[in-house]
Amino acid sequence: MTDALTAFTVSSPTLRALASTEPSTEGTRLVRDVRRSKRLLLLRAVLDAAPGGDSGETADHWALLENAERRDPGAVRDVLHYPATGVWAEETLRRLHAPCGPPADLGHLGALAVAAALRAGIPFSHTLRPLHGRLVLPTLGLLRPDRPGPLALCERSWDPDDPATVPLHALPGGRTALDDLDPYRAPGPAQPAPIRPARRLTPKGHKRWDTQWSGALTLLQRYDTIRAEETVQLLRSVVPLAGGSRSSGATLPAAAGSVLARAQAPPALAATLVHEVQHGKLTALTDVLTLHTADHTPRHWAPWRSDPRPLDGLLHGAYAHLALAGYWQRAALYGARGAWAQHARIRAQVAAVLPTLRAHELLTTAGREFTDAMGAAERAMDDLPPPGDQHTAARRAVDRERRAWCEAHPELASFAQG
Repeated sequence: MTDALTAFTVSSPTLRALASTEPSTEGTRLVRDVRRSKRLLLLRAVLDAAPGGDSGETADHWALLENAERRDPGAVRDVLHYPATGVWAEETLRRLHAPCGPPADLGHLGALAVAAALRAGIPFSHTLRPLHGRLVLPTLGLLRPDRPGPLALCERSWDPDDPATVPLHALPGGRTALDDLDPYRAPGPAQPAPIRPARRLTPKGHKRWDTQWSGALTLLQRYDTIRAEETVQLLRSVVPLAGGSRSSGATLPAAAGSVLARAQAPPALAATLVHEVQHGKLTALTDVLTLHTADHTPRHWAPWRSDPRPLDGLLHGAYAHLALAGYWQRAALYGARGAWAQHARIRAQVAAVLPTLRAHELLTTAGREFTDAMGAAERAMDDLPPPGDQHTAARRAVDRERRAWCEAHPELASFAQG
């Protein structure tokens, strides 16, 4: 666990492959390597900032992690690179450096260490303090002690058959978890309602998700096999959104490898997964490569939203929708009902904003190459156009939406021109 952030270089072929949104071996490897290096750097920063130095509880937790790593590095890697661990690490580092506010939750490092030790199968003895009568062990689930106070744990403390043990729910296929347990599966209550995670689901809720997940993956495998494999490779967890959420899905940079999603029918969930995985890919790329130097002022028109967007938000949206346009085109070729209309509408939206992106004066050289490759991927869709005049009709509809947006935001009309 001594890795430093690697000095990544992104070759032109890899950059262009990522820009197309099409899955590639090199692109997937880059995304996973960037996430791993960033997480190790963040964990090192937490350890360096934690009080106590080489003594105290934090040092004991870290020592248990190191013991587990000596036996089974993969077990420790799975725990430390779990998406929710990133949310905890960022929040903890922020609190450690804040002059006031709530204290850092360094006790959660102990939960990570115990989870890693249990997965590694090493003998150990460690004491943790449950919160509100429960102790979450990331990647495993939670324990419900039968008495209050500190809980002594050892290698025999995790028994999936014990009623006091609640395992984390594995979605069909076993490679992705449905996480409704981890306290850090999403940022805290200050987050807006559209990305508020659901509380713990009932068995009926888990079964519903199993059905929807299996259906969504079946559709992805049928229509776009390579993208289905990319989805499974890059997603460690899906976090259910609370009822009433306005958003169908969300991706948070701190929780790399996770998607927050609303329960929805398989066709909609498949599209949500395609869309959100792209956000994760682009976030990883921009962690090591600067695509533009624009600020965060919201001024640009995005056909998929009513509010003005900063350049970065416009780029993210266009990138995710480019992937969706490709997905629906493939689905249409396999006869999926309504897919041509979806493809035509989304492609028209992307085509409407690509000129703004490609001509932006604050793009870097890499950013220009990236957006040019996005444009090439959009134009390549001409090889398999929708029947009739659907594409033309979709472009006209988007132009009407542009005019309506300019009327609603006259001061920003110049930022909506194609």
